[in-house]
Amino acid sequence: MGNSFGTQFRVHTWGESHGGAVGCVIDGCPAGIEFDLDVVQRQLNRRRPGQSALVSQRKETDTVEVLSGFENGRTLGTPLCLVVANRDARPEAYEATRGLYRPSHADYTWQAKFGVQASSGGGRASARETVGRVAAGAVAQQLLRQRAGVEVVAWVEQVHDLVLPLDRVDLDTVSEALVDAGPTRCPDPSLAEQFESRIQAVRQAGDTVGGAVRCVVRGVPVGWGEPVFDKLQATLAHGCMSLPASRGFEIGSGFGAMQMKGSEHNDPFEPDPEGGVRTRTNHSGGIQGGISNGELIVLRVAFKPVSTIFLEQDTVNTEGAAVRFTPKGRHDPCVLPRAVPMVEAMVALALADAYLCQQAQAR
Repeated sequence: MGNSFGTQFRVHTWGESHGGAVGCVIDGCPAGIEFDLDVVQRQLNRRRPGQSALVSQRKETDTVEVLSGFENGRTLGTPLCLVVANRDARPEAYEATRGLYRPSHADYTWQAKFGVQASSGGGRASARETVGRVAAGAVAQQLLRQRAGVEVVAWVEQVHDLVLPLDRVDLDTVSEALVDAGPTRCPDPSLAEQFESRIQAVRQAGDTVGGAVRCVVRGVPVGWGEPVFDKLQATLAHGCMSLPASRGFEIGSGFGAMQMKGSEHNDPFEPDPEGGVRTRTNHSGGIQGGISNGELIVLRVAFKPVSTIFLEQDTVNTEGAAVRFTPKGRHDPCVLPRAVPMVEAMVALALADAYLCQQAQAR
């Protein structure tokens, strides 16, 4: 059913947008990890609706509860089950669109595949499903920091046609605190103001807008990932492209490599003053041959505009008749600010799995 991700560090998410609760089960998390529930809660707070005027006004505290796998501040090595109750679910708000195939939503395709659809907020197709991912990702980040010294930081790089140039961000020092200084989660104050103005203008017009999230990973050593089907960039792409509204994935120079010559794109090796070798440039984005090379892993995820717009639209109903309708409800005008912890979560989950696979190979 595609509700699980990972092999050694395996995450299974469950729950629907307007059901009783959402959450995850993590199988394979090693015993003895110092488990800080406040870290998990902080990441969920970054993802939750209602946190600013720029996002959905659904009022959820997203308070997390741990049911298993944790005792006396450490993981037990048994399955971790994390639960978040839905406190502000309103399935009745979707009565007006019940029986309609909303444009660019999953209604039609899920109906065709399963013979039934979750008409209340899209069910599992809703971004509400990512609560479980973000909770699991916060656990993965604690594992990565404690066992491997790895840090994952993401930020909003683009909103519509407004772009924060990569050379205006210090990849060695950009931090969660800097990213979270404003509601758009852009670490550059001048661009952050422009992003906010654009999102507000689009919201007032009843429309939505997309953009991109950039992510940097510091501290990944040489050797993580596999050389063929499970290349590290493929696993990262799998995780990030499974996020709702994701539409593109780039590693390193990404699609920009098409406009470069090999002499421009190659990353020359040179002696590392601290020992070993390193690359002078990082067009590869920290991964070569599907395996980490010890440099910063730099990636980018593109997101489409949110499908629910508050303008009159054409569609058909489940009887195949053409209709016009105007959606109502509580939705994000731009998914980007809340997508930052989602991207961090999927990157951390992919890397936690790669770390444990490498540990298993080393034994």
